[in-house]
Amino acid sequence: MRDPIRRLKWLPWRSLLQVTGLILAIVIGSEFLLSFALRSGLIFRVLEGLYSPPWGLVTSFGVAIAIGALATWILAKLDPPGVISAPTLWALILCLAVGLLIKRFLPLPLSFVSLEYTQLVGLIVGIFWKGRPYWR
Repeated sequence: MRDPIRRLKWLPWRSLLQVTGLILAIVIGSEFLLSFALRSGLIFRVLEGLYSPPWGLVTSFGVAIAIGALATWILAKLDPPGVISAPTLWALILCLAVGLLIKRFLPLPLSFVSLEYTQLVGLIVGIFWKGRPYWR
C-alpha cells in the first residue's frame, strides 16, 4: 500500500508558494489600482455593467479562469517541464485557495476576487485548462 503523505513531500512546494505569492500580489495590486480607477465615471460604469446580473457571474468566472491559467503558466516557466503533473496542479489549487482565504482577512479597499464557489470552480478550470499538457 502506498503512503500518500510521502507523495506530498515530493511536490515542489517552494515553487507553488512562490507562484501563489506572485499571483496574490498581482491580484491585490490590480484590485488596488481598480479602486483608484473607479473614481473615474467611465470605468465605474463599465465595471458596474460587467458585475451586474447576468454578466456578474460570467465576469467572476472568467476572472478566476484567467487567474488559474496565469498561475499555471508562471509555474511552467518557474519549474522544469518534468516536475509538473496532475498532483502538482491539485497542490497549486490548494495553495491558491488558501492564499485567497488569507486575502479575505486583509483590510483591502476593494475585492473582486475571493474564495467563492464560482471562482473556485473557475480557478480549477483555468489551472487544468492551461495545464492540460502536464496531465499524466
